[in-house]
Amino acid sequence: MNKETLAALDARRSVPAKQLQAPGPDAATLVRMLQSASRVPDHGKRVPFRFLRIAGDDRLALGEMLVARALERDPQASDAVIEKDRGRFSHAPVVVAVIARLGPDEKIPEQERLLSAGCVCFALLQAAQAMGYGAQWLTGWPAYDPAILQALGLGSDEKIAGFVHIGTPKLEAPERERPDAQALLTDWTAG
Repeated sequence: MNKETLAALDARRSVPAKQLQAPGPDAATLVRMLQSASRVPDHGKRVPFRFLRIAGDDRLALGEMLVARALERDPQASDAVIEKDRGRFSHAPVVVAVIARLGPDEKIPEQERLLSAGCVCFALLQAAQAMGYGAQWLTGWPAYDPAILQALGLGSDEKIAGFVHIGTPKLEAPERERPDAQALLTDWTAG
């Protein structure tokens, strides 16, 4: 048994995006993290995911795009809602959109491919923490809005599995209560 690996898994924590700051991973470090994150279950070897990096001033431009879209969706949106959308991608220095590629496939169900992309999000959180960064996996309305997805260059057969915000934590993420695995476990019997 590799106790260090289990300890690393048990120590995984999300750092709220608002608590992330520069520096973020440089290009080579990010690619290294993505390489580890890509080692997920992938029935049929379809590689049903891809990555979109959002960094630098493009994070702020995306925030302004969200503001415009939020006002299209709800012209009466409050100032608090508008400011939340403006700053949604401004905290972490790097945001990776994990995009699920879900085109037609005669053998592998869409659900399995979507789950592979979800596994990538989780593995990217682990890789970021292993490299000394904090990270948080978020979605929110922009992950589901057709106009935003089009602006981000997603195809009609693609979905956002998650936006993974990565940066240097401003503070140590506190531990939170975790579920009791034993309480969640039941046995199926053929009786």
